Amino acid sequence: ISFEIEEGEFICFLGPSGCGKTTLLRCISGLEVQSEGSIWQAARDISTLPVSQRDFGIVFQSYALFPNLTVWQNVCYGLVSQRASRDLIETRATELLSLVGISAHSAKYPAQLSGGEQQRVALVRALATSPGLLLLDEPLSALDAKVRARLRREIRRIQNALGVTTIMVTHDQEEAQTMADRVIVMRGGRVEQIGTPREIYDAPATRFIADFIGVMNFLPATIAPYGQIRVGKTTINCDPGERKEGSEVECSFRPEDATVAIERPDAVNTIAATLLEVEHLGSFERLLLRLSDAEDHDVTVDIRKDSDLSPKLQTGMPLHLSIEPSKIRLYPGSDRL
Repeated sequence: ISFEIEEGEFICFLGPSGCGKTTLLRCISGLEVQSEGSIWQAARDISTLPVSQRDFGIVFQSYALFPNLTVWQNVCYGLVSQRASRDLIETRATELLSLVGISAHSAKYPAQLSGGEQQRVALVRALATSPGLLLLDEPLSALDAKVRARLRREIRRIQNALGVTTIMVTHDQEEAQTMADRVIVMRGGRVEQIGTPREIYDAPATRFIADFIGVMNFLPATIAPYGQIRVGKTTINCDPGERKEGSEVECSFRPEDATVAIERPDAVNTIAATLLEVEHLGSFERLLLRLSDAEDHDVTVDIRKDSDLSPKLQTGMPLHLSIEPSKIRLYPGSDRL
């Protein structure tokens, strides 16, 4: 693993359980010691420094608030430990509690707060000492969906307001996509790709990332001549790159990057299909299609619920699927999971 984080950036370590993201965060904080390599912060080698000498604040998944201290005392704890002046403690705590909108709860104890309110207290406690680095270890995973979505925006707003460099560990791709400046995707203790949320989604470097981020269709294929691939009995136009004719690949595309029609359109890469199922997902509908001339593989396609096609859909009806060549990405056949 090797990477750099710019001052003021919001970075997400993203990956499945067991990929090493929390261990990496604990190495940065000093709660674990790396077996080799070095960690630098602000031009200082902190690789062997104890936790007490590292410049960071941390928020745990479990909040880890002191149950016997009030909200105010929890927020002030770090400043009191540093023997800051009474005026500084008063000013800083008041400012941060106001920033997250929980000033009215300053005299309450953690057990008297909701999960979202406790998370806000944990966040401002970590920020109270003005650390150079904020570490977030899956801070929203214990909250329900609506509270989680609201706190995502709030944490990002606070991070922007304070300009603190932030690293967040998450296995939730939606959190990473909505909060991070850059995402570091990990797998098996290695970095698979580093990029902006858009880069990670639109141009996944490996098949694993393409499958892990969002929804992706995969079709086994073989490289054919003249910039084409063959999927079953169907020939598809795309950019095969430098791959040799006859080599095995996987053809992939996002559900939103394909179109569906009842009448066969005059378009490249049009494949006959049968509608198996329709899922209603709020603002859009997800169609499960079985491709007729592609070895009976199933793919998903997303359409708007207010489209002209939507009210005409019936299970079992024949349809035509079209994919723009530029929307197709190829991965080596050996990457199949």
